[in-house]
Amino acid sequence: MNLFSSPSFRLNAGKPLQWLLPTLGLLSLVGCQAAVGRVEPNVVFPSQTLVVSGRGVVDIPKTTARVSLGVEVQAQTSALVQQELAKRSAAVVNLLKARQDVTKLETTSISLNPRYSQKDGKQVISGYSATNIVRFQIAPEKIGTLLDEAIKAGATRIDGVTLVASDEAIAAAQKQAINAASKDARSQADAALGALQLKQQEIVSIQINGASPPTPTALDTTNLAQKAALGDLASTPVVAGEQRIQAFVTLQVRYQSATE
Repeated sequence: MNLFSSPSFRLNAGKPLQWLLPTLGLLSLVGCQAAVGRVEPNVVFPSQTLVVSGRGVVDIPKTTARVSLGVEVQAQTSALVQQELAKRSAAVVNLLKARQDVTKLETTSISLNPRYSQKDGKQVISGYSATNIVRFQIAPEKIGTLLDEAIKAGATRIDGVTLVASDEAIAAAQKQAINAASKDARSQADAALGALQLKQQEIVSIQINGASPPTPTALDTTNLAQKAALGDLASTPVVAGEQRIQAFVTLQVRYQSATE
């Protein structure tokens, strides 16, 4: 049907726009309302993040000396070398067990090996060597006296002496270093955002980059056994000093403009 040829249209042909204007106005109003509805009054701008890394340092005293020493003997037969090793090792171990200031005593290695020499162009066994190595802990200031006694008891080699902090002190210092690193990182974030007039929203990630244990300090053991045999170590002072534990903490902080 043709709209303009309909009876309704012909009845209003004299004033065709009067009945269309209200309809067009209504459509225009609906269109405007829909457009206004798409604009939110409180616009949230995208936030950004700042990454900062803090450092924590804790110095702790070295209160423990870890000592590795032992007995090494040689003989022509394996039976003789084992007998002599057992005799001397027992004397050294009994000495260490009798000392109340010696802790964490343990055997770390026992070995028996043939020794070779050349005879008539051939390699032949000329004897045997055996070792028994033990490890223990003691206060640093008591190292000299104990090594002198161990040499007299039968020890023939000193493999190493390292100075460290106690396990309990290391664990406590690691927590302190992490705490200090976290505060350092937070302080840096506050200073940077405050200077730039930015508003901190929240910390979105935390990364602990390890609280490294202190590196043990090894004493020079060159000719240490010879000095102990001469009784030169008992009166030698040992200054343990301190060791340092560090921790790093990285924070990712979300922020926005203070005017937003």
